[in-house]
Amino acid sequence: KKIENDKWLKKYIFEKLKLYWSPEQIAGRLRRGNTTICHETIYAYILRHKKLKKYLRCQKGKYRRRHGTVLREKQREYGKKRWIGERPEVIGKRVRIGDWEGDTIIGGERTKRILTHVERKTGYVIADFLPVVSAEIVAEKTIDSLKRFPKRKRRSITYDNGAEFAAHEMIEKKTKADVYFANKYHSWERGTNENTNGLIRQFFPKKSSFATVTQEQVGRVVKMLNRRPRKRLNYLTPFETFHCTSF
Repeated sequence: KKIENDKWLKKYIFEKLKLYWSPEQIAGRLRRGNTTICHETIYAYILRHKKLKKYLRCQKGKYRRRHGTVLREKQREYGKKRWIGERPEVIGKRVRIGDWEGDTIIGGERTKRILTHVERKTGYVIADFLPVVSAEIVAEKTIDSLKRFPKRKRRSITYDNGAEFAAHEMIEKKTKADVYFANKYHSWERGTNENTNGLIRQFFPKKSSFATVTQEQVGRVVKMLNRRPRKRLNYLTPFETFHCTSF
């Protein structure tokens, strides 16, 4: 419809097709002139007007994405990750402060989230409300939050496999913490984080809208959890054990 309703655009595309420009070349050239259109939209237009197909280099039917290219890109990303099986044993034993687990809590609209990081030994939690989610935003928030603490208290982070943690290399570089990833569908490998997210869900239930949620609300919940005595800490609070011990 975008093409059909724009006489100039329709004429431009037809003229360039007759010169055997590809849809990608046409879309790219249009962007240089501040006209934004996806090359797949042009392909779809061509397929609806079969007389235009003769100008395509490949005429073997419907245009398809090159899934092999996407797969290879995913394999490269997979290879860059440091997996949970590579973690030093000391992290699993919880004998030191500074090993974190991270994940996001998703709102009902799925576009807004709460980013959580939990320290494994003490249960100390930090959380940031994200009105918009991207790997870059998650990385920036994580860096800002963790760099408030001395380096000895940010030794490692173990993440879920979500795409929101794709900028893990930036996080490593800025925080100096080693980043690991749990195996897919193995949520128990980040049990501390999963349990803490469950506690936060008491105040932000599943499927509830995050439209009116604020950082102040999230901060109040975090403060309450960090100052709640824990049996496994001999009834000290996460705040006391995280800030007042010599580990």
